[in-house]
Amino acid sequence: MLDTVWKEFSDIHLFRFALDTVVLLVAGKLLKWTVSVLAKRNRRLQKTVEPAVYSITNWACLYGVLLIFLFDFSDNRWLFYPLYSKGGLDVTPFLLIVALMIVTLAHRLVKLLTKYVLSTVYDHYHVDRGLGYTFNRLIYYTVMIAALCISFTTVGLDLSALGAVLSVIGIGLGFGMRNIAANFVSGIIILFERPIEVGETVEINEETGRVEKINLRSTTVRLDKSGTLIVPNQYFIEQVIKNRTTEKPSASIQVSVSSEMDTKKVEKLLHEAFETVKEADHGLAPDTIASVKLIRLRNHSFDFLVEIPLLPGNQKDEIENEMRHVIVRLFRENGIEFAKEPIEQVILRDS
Repeated sequence: MLDTVWKEFSDIHLFRFALDTVVLLVAGKLLKWTVSVLAKRNRRLQKTVEPAVYSITNWACLYGVLLIFLFDFSDNRWLFYPLYSKGGLDVTPFLLIVALMIVTLAHRLVKLLTKYVLSTVYDHYHVDRGLGYTFNRLIYYTVMIAALCISFTTVGLDLSALGAVLSVIGIGLGFGMRNIAANFVSGIIILFERPIEVGETVEINEETGRVEKINLRSTTVRLDKSGTLIVPNQYFIEQVIKNRTTEKPSASIQVSVSSEMDTKKVEKLLHEAFETVKEADHGLAPDTIASVKLIRLRNHSFDFLVEIPLLPGNQKDEIENEMRHVIVRLFRENGIEFAKEPIEQVILRDS
């Protein structure tokens, strides 16, 4: 068969295919250049229309090349050579290419629809981010299942027989795939009931992170300090999850001073330390007010707590670190002593 395929690749076919491909690619390049020039004059077009046109043009060129290939070599026998027959249908390389194009095209179109069309609709009708994400996933899975069914039918696969085979396999593997099935069902529950949503802040194993993506089997959570966490969906259904989305972010600094120090003076210096940090332009709002409290009295020390309300995007660790440096400097300049750690005494006795 390979010898037959090679012989049917004539110079005319190759030249025509190469010429058509070059024309298509040049047209795509010209379209992107035109959109780029127009987008420079309009900032809104540059953010919305230009990326969409670039993405659509790239994929149109790819599928255009495939269609040109099928058209230019449509008179070649190898393209319609039957690989196998099923129910009176001859499955050829042409049908396989078409089936593959259906699946990949459906995947790309639904991605473009959700990213550039539905996102605008959600913003216009004030649909919250979590509900919009649920709609997007349902649309994606529905379209992809339909595309797969059409592709299977195109290559002669009987869906009823395929369903029977899958059901038998499912019974056999069900006992060994209980966790996967549980995570799958939990993913569906999360998408519909929305106990957590994309963009929300949750606490998992004493670590805080933001929900980035909810798949049918697992959920991706980007932690504040230690990278990304892939969490099985069953965890969110069975465990108690702290949702910290509505929690107001704040920086906290605890300071312990000697019990011989003047508490009012210490409180004044802590306020002064906060004002110094705020003036250093760490992103704090001009009307931010720190809370300084004497929270604990001990025999040899007094404990103070400084709480600073933060805005979204403020670097909590950076502000806390700067506050500690300023507090140390001010305490040294004003003779304030930190509390000393108690020394454990061990008494040895003769046996």
